[in-house]
Amino acid sequence: MPDLLLRLDDGTRRIPFEPGPSIREILDTTDFRVRSGCRGIGACGLCRVRLIEGESGEPTQNERLHLPPTLLSQGVRLACQVSPHHDMQVEILNPAPPSNWKSPPNAALLHETHSPGTGTKWLPPGVRHPCGVAVDLGTTHLCLSLFDLASGRWLADRWGRNPQQNFGADIVTRLAAAAESPAAAREMSRLVVAAIGESLLDIATREGFDPRRIANVTVAGNTAMLALLSGRNFELLLQPEYWTRPVDCAPLETSGWAAEWQINPVAEVDVLAPLAGFVGSDLLAGLVSTRFIEGAAPALFIDFGTNSEIALWSGEALWVTASAGGPAFESSGISCGAPAEAGAVFRVRLDAAGGVACQIIGDDRAKGLCGSGLVDLIACLLDSGRLTRDGKFAGGETGYAFSAGGTGLTLTKSDVDLMQRAKAAIGVGIQALCGHAGVRLKDLRRVCVGGAFGRYLDVGNAQAIGLLPPVAPEMVELAGNTALAGCCDVMLSSLAAERLDRLRSRARCLNLASVPDFGEAFLENLYLQPLREA
Repeated sequence: MPDLLLRLDDGTRRIPFEPGPSIREILDTTDFRVRSGCRGIGACGLCRVRLIEGESGEPTQNERLHLPPTLLSQGVRLACQVSPHHDMQVEILNPAPPSNWKSPPNAALLHETHSPGTGTKWLPPGVRHPCGVAVDLGTTHLCLSLFDLASGRWLADRWGRNPQQNFGADIVTRLAAAAESPAAAREMSRLVVAAIGESLLDIATREGFDPRRIANVTVAGNTAMLALLSGRNFELLLQPEYWTRPVDCAPLETSGWAAEWQINPVAEVDVLAPLAGFVGSDLLAGLVSTRFIEGAAPALFIDFGTNSEIALWSGEALWVTASAGGPAFESSGISCGAPAEAGAVFRVRLDAAGGVACQIIGDDRAKGLCGSGLVDLIACLLDSGRLTRDGKFAGGETGYAFSAGGTGLTLTKSDVDLMQRAKAAIGVGIQALCGHAGVRLKDLRRVCVGGAFGRYLDVGNAQAIGLLPPVAPEMVELAGNTALAGCCDVMLSSLAAERLDRLRSRARCLNLASVPDFGEAFLENLYLQPLREA
């Protein structure tokens, strides 16, 4: 993989990239964005960089329009007009101000290869060139996609942290805080509404986009996040009798949201209703985007996250459940953890000397391990005998220290414990659904893995520690953010919206708390070993 060597005031940073995207698109996934105002089409002339080394090709017509010959002769180019294929060294001449919002890697490729199908939805009259925004409201992250509603053309993506984390990393802590304090509940709703507005402002300023073109905002998420957003019925989720019952999360009024977001006053805000209990509309959206019940059966779907959701399609019945995986999959609460963004270690391998070799997302300096890197490291230590199957370090060690990109990191026993509990919750959910559907693990013909965590997951390592069922690797689909993809589908296509409604009517919700011998099954799944039949 070639590298973009970025020259900075304090040294250099090496950013690996896949050939295809422009320099602007490569930088947009990192903390080193270049200023822009035209969606990368070369119309604004702001994204100036100096090429120091590397083959860049002849300047484009837009570059000749914005850059005089003296600057072109000095290697000054527009970052959006240069798509490197080999190593290149550059200097940013016009850096963008810091932002909490980034463009996810390979966003354009995802939307170019993923189509919602036919059946364009009704378009509101009186809005010129109407656009829509799909929102995946997760416990840890908030992700958005902007589309032209008439053509279905993707325009931009953004993702950032859910600011509600100040009230707790997990769902139950936030729900309890909201139930105890009306002020806290109002603040949690306000924070998310403000965050969506900030992300839209980032898109508007960097892409030269008028937010008044937005005629629809469609939101998917887990039940707790939707209830906290709307400020309605969140306290019901603390009552076990509602864990398999529908919870009304529809906001009573959204005109104030639209005004704060500065979108078109006639815009519709659709909050996709969750299924029941902690099984949200994010799972339903994921099933839509993967055409889950239209493929091979039996099939398993796992949307990894702080609130992990699991579905099993037997070929006749659709069983679903939610599992409290906790924040480990997002690397929150992990002492050496980092989100799956630039600077995160996403792949770990044992090297010839018995140490570990690491791969880092979009940088040469590590900030920490993201979820997939954590799975890899635990599997490697287990394979080398430095970690026992009950999660203890061999020889009485209290942790494992290693270096990644010049950064010293340490995996602690507490970090391993968090992953063990997270993967045990998933294991119990898989076994319980299989038991109710009469499906054996070895009979599974398809396993879909959703969530940012799953995008970089090594299937073999995940199976080795019991996180995924022991099926042939080619049966496992790493589908990325299926919740956002499905939300886009439903926003753009009436047929996708109908598909979601059919899934809702067919799904049967299972409460894991009612599963016999849940405690024993959870303890069995704590072991770092391949998943077994219940």
